[in-house]
Amino acid sequence: MTDTTASPGSPWSGWPLDREIVIARVVNAPAEAAFRAWVEPAQIVQWFGPEGFRIVSHEADIRPGGRWRFDMIAPDGTVYPNRMRFLRIEAPALLEVEHGLDADEDPDRFRMLVTFDAQGAGRTVVTLRQMHPTAERRGTVIGFGAVELGAQTLDKLAAHLAALPAG
Repeated sequence: MTDTTASPGSPWSGWPLDREIVIARVVNAPAEAAFRAWVEPAQIVQWFGPEGFRIVSHEADIRPGGRWRFDMIAPDGTVYPNRMRFLRIEAPALLEVEHGLDADEDPDRFRMLVTFDAQGAGRTVVTLRQMHPTAERRGTVIGFGAVELGAQTLDKLAAHLAALPAG
């Protein structure tokens, strides 16, 4: 059997790596601006989701304990109801959410940690860490393109930030 956790004594000890997906992107914006793009309802609907998808927001209460209910609408018109529940918000460094269907009981709901690591010179590494409920579920979402779709989402974030007025 393969060990799927980090080395003993590591800060990641016990973290089940076989359930995790990690996607990162350097954006040409300060961490504060990248963070605001995630937590300001008027901004997140402009860029969130893969290429060609649009967002219709139904509720945006972005605070610890709050939730964002939205539809992600595919280019073919398919509607994907989503819900994020905000667990932790530490401006401008991180967001922790539960993300899944817009339903009270969703066995495929996953935890997501979004971090904003300032690099200087107005650049920030934005990292999405998804922790899926099982290794099998991780395999399923990788199989339908979650890594590529997540990368497209971060590309859209980068483009959104680049289009914002300076200052």
